Amino acid sequence: QQRDKLKQYQKRINLNLEKERALARQLLKEGKKEKAMLLLKKKRYQEQLLDRTETQISNLERMVQDIEFTQIEMKVIEGLKIGNECLNKMHQVMSIEEVERIIGETQDAVEYQRQIDELLAGSLTEEDEDAILEELNTITQEQLELPEVPSEPLPEKVPEASPIKNRPKPELVAAS
Repeated sequence: QQRDKLKQYQKRINLNLEKERALARQLLKEGKKEKAMLLLKKKRYQEQLLDRTETQISNLERMVQDIEFTQIEMKVIEGLKIGNECLNKMHQVMSIEEVERIIGETQDAVEYQRQIDELLAGSLTEEDEDAILEELNTITQEQLELPEVPSEPLPEKVPEASPIKNRPKPELVAAS
């Protein structure tokens, strides 16, 4: 507002300067040199006022720019403050240990998936193939627990007479 008032004051002084210059010319034509001199002094004083007014306007414009920039800085600081508060709330929710645990689990899952991808892609080395076969044999042997075989000879069994009519006789069985 003050800047606008000073600009209006400047316009008024410029109009007065033009009028006084014209009046000084007229007074010189009429031969009133002393009155013209007085008017030119007054004009010179108003020009100095005009220069000071210009300096004040410049200072006011600089001040307005500083104020606007300070307002922008305040908004940035307020944004940073809100951001810091948000970060602090997030830090309260998640501890460093929790984040490390999650990252560790994620890395383990990624490594596991990589191993699966390698298996599916068939990119196993010969050592890997040998290790897999050895592990497979170990698992297979663990699952096939056979009963112990007696070390003593088995007794010979004597065939019993059966009610079946067409049963071959023992002599014939031994001969065949």
